[in-house]
Amino acid sequence: MRVTQSMLTSNSMRNMSSSYNRMGKLQDQLSTGKKITNPSDDPVVAMKGMFYRSNLTGIEQYKRNLSELYLWMENSEAGIDQANQGLQRVRELTIQGKNGSMSPEDRKAVAKEIDQIKQDLVNTADTQVAGRYIFHGTDVSRSPIADKGTGGETAPQVAPNLADGAIDSYNIEVSRGVSLKANVNPNNVFSQDMFDTVHNIQRALESGDTSTLDEELGKLDGVMDKLSAERSELGARYNRLEMVDDRLMQQEITASRVLSDNEDADIERVITDLKTQESVHRAALGVGARIIQPTLMDFLR
Repeated sequence: MRVTQSMLTSNSMRNMSSSYNRMGKLQDQLSTGKKITNPSDDPVVAMKGMFYRSNLTGIEQYKRNLSELYLWMENSEAGIDQANQGLQRVRELTIQGKNGSMSPEDRKAVAKEIDQIKQDLVNTADTQVAGRYIFHGTDVSRSPIADKGTGGETAPQVAPNLADGAIDSYNIEVSRGVSLKANVNPNNVFSQDMFDTVHNIQRALESGDTSTLDEELGKLDGVMDKLSAERSELGARYNRLEMVDDRLMQQEITASRVLSDNEDADIERVITDLKTQESVHRAALGVGARIIQPTLMDFLR
């Protein structure tokens, strides 16, 4: 085959263009820190990257769900603790009120304090997190208290559906196919029995009829036992939540590492390859200059 000057020139230009292209890719890797900038650079890496990034995005969403769970459980714990302290104080005041040496005025003063505790229980039952009532099961848009009993003539009335098991569990997904209950059983915390018992104790002290206080104390103890049991169950779920949090943290670390291994460029290797390619390119330019330079005019001189 006869090799002409134009063939040498064409091949030299094509090879230098390829050399520029290789240097451009290495410079892109160095500036972005990624192996590829377009899916066409390496379809396998691009496909795996989509899968790994989707997995990491899912983990990040589950972590946001965990934050909401923490918020619900911690506020529920605080509400139960406040209610428990209030009921404990009601119990102490009831025992004092049973004392026969107390005057009617003293019992009325005790009844006023119990009334204030009752109103505080109502306010605690109305606790909201991000605009949602946490003590009303899945019916988060409505207050669990239908009538606050303002005026003291009647006991506060809870919502009619508070004891409905259908609204018991407000669940939040924490991993694929796994959900955790965020709330407490509303009927075990702020039940109608609790408000009726506290109200009856208040009315008995106001009227001076202490004959029913022993019976009401027994009911109050039953209400407090339910409250304690619900608090224990909440604590057990909180411990599981922390374990799920630890597992998600490990999964996030692993997913981030796998994504980095798949997409991130080895900077040291890229720098070495770029230096090598620059040397090759300079050599190609030198050879090309020698090939392309001679013309007919050079030989006619």
